[in-house]
Amino acid sequence: MNVYVFSDESGVFDVMHNEYYVYGGLIFLDRESKDRCTRKYLSIERMIRQNSDYAPDAELKACRITNHEKYKLYKSLKNCIIFGAVVVQETVNANIFEDKKSKQRYLDYVYKIALKRAFEHMMKDGLITKDGVENIYIFADEHTTATNGKYELREALEQEFKRGTFNQNYMHFYPPIFSRLNLVELNLCDSSTKPLIRAADIIANNIYYKMVNHMPAAQEPNIYITYFPEDMGAAAKRAANGGAKE
Repeated sequence: MNVYVFSDESGVFDVMHNEYYVYGGLIFLDRESKDRCTRKYLSIERMIRQNSDYAPDAELKACRITNHEKYKLYKSLKNCIIFGAVVVQETVNANIFEDKKSKQRYLDYVYKIALKRAFEHMMKDGLITKDGVENIYIFADEHTTATNGKYELREALEQEFKRGTFNQNYMHFYPPIFSRLNLVELNLCDSSTKPLIRAADIIANNIYYKMVNHMPAAQEPNIYITYFPEDMGAAAKRAANGGAKE
């Protein structure tokens, strides 16, 4: 099985001015479902252009279109597998915000763990198996990760999913969750040429909007969202529900 992941982000990783930072994206378990979703998404984009004043070459990003248009695009993805990460910034260790390198390392960690948690839940739901995934192809918006940080993120993803990780503090080795994985490929893409990166932008924006407005970020069974720091996950979920206990 080949797995395809498309992702983007919403918000700014800046604790002084932002409450949340969000990753959002789509996971496909075969090329056919990926291509089918692409065609459907492009069809909705064409419909929006026909009913608006956007230029033919205008990129329909979440920051440029109306809420109604965003809803139409999001609705077209309702049968897809969606994953996300929500960082509650005020609960993150203050030292992480002190320099750009620390911030990028933390966000790389958030990204790989959110994807790992999504895969783990998908295993429990019977969508994938430990020995059934051969290759993972990841496509991320090129503005999310600096070019010189691409190699560190790719290394982190390979270590998490292919080689396993080692916790020096506890002298414990964590094997990779996939036993027969051959390849983890990371591609940084221009969203203007990748419809599913634009779709990931809509998803990330939707999660961010719900968090800011204290609305449930995930109610459907095909949506897998992880909250960070992970030990603050329950509190973050309560915040998303307006403070109500689950």
